[in-house]
Amino acid sequence: MGQSNTKKKKRAVYIPPAKQKKGNGALIWLTIALAFIAVVIVLGINNSSKNASKPYAFEYSELPRLGQEDAPVKIVEFGDYQCPACKNFSETVKPSLVKDYIDTGKVSLYFANYAFIGEDSETAAIAAESVYRQNPEAFWAYNDALYANQGEENKGWVTPDTLVQIAKDAKIDVDYDKLLSDINAGAGRDKIAEYSKLAEFTLRVGGTPAVLIDGKQVKFNSYNDIKAAIESKLNPPTPKENG
Repeated sequence: MGQSNTKKKKRAVYIPPAKQKKGNGALIWLTIALAFIAVVIVLGINNSSKNASKPYAFEYSELPRLGQEDAPVKIVEFGDYQCPACKNFSETVKPSLVKDYIDTGKVSLYFANYAFIGEDSETAAIAAESVYRQNPEAFWAYNDALYANQGEENKGWVTPDTLVQIAKDAKIDVDYDKLLSDINAGAGRDKIAEYSKLAEFTLRVGGTPAVLIDGKQVKFNSYNDIKAAIESKLNPPTPKENG
């Protein structure tokens, strides 16, 4: 059998004016909503870019400091006492910073907690905060002692008694009963949480140790990377004059 050449006429469908208007109105509102979302996304991206490029204004006076207060370059290290890379920073990078820049008055080093690995991270940070509040001059010695005695992550090496014993063994000049009491009470937990949130949500440092030089994060693989960033601050390039 052959195909039929007769075409059926399509039947027109009547759409009442009220329904037409409702459909067009919904389309218009959908278009407006999508345009608004697009604008919000673009503004958010622009603001994120601006914030990422803008140095963060730290309250340096509330952080433990190593070096002179008026040093021209200020470094903030975000660390976690359970972090193996932070231990390495403390034992290999910091001594070079002290020798090359801190002892010469060119750089001051500050420490901020980013206690994100686990509960033991926060407990160790509380102990360090207690030492800092009791005797700011003793903070860095205790900081070094904590890293020197670092155990495996979340394996129970961080206990109140152990943290006090670390202080005793390192001859940290604080009241040990007060230190134990602060650890058990969680003294300073709010401040630790504040800086941990700052690191994660505002600065988005991504991990530890994180180094910010004059409020801007510096990505580094070795001490030489940090050294180069410091030198660029101490000896900024001279703008070339147009000939």
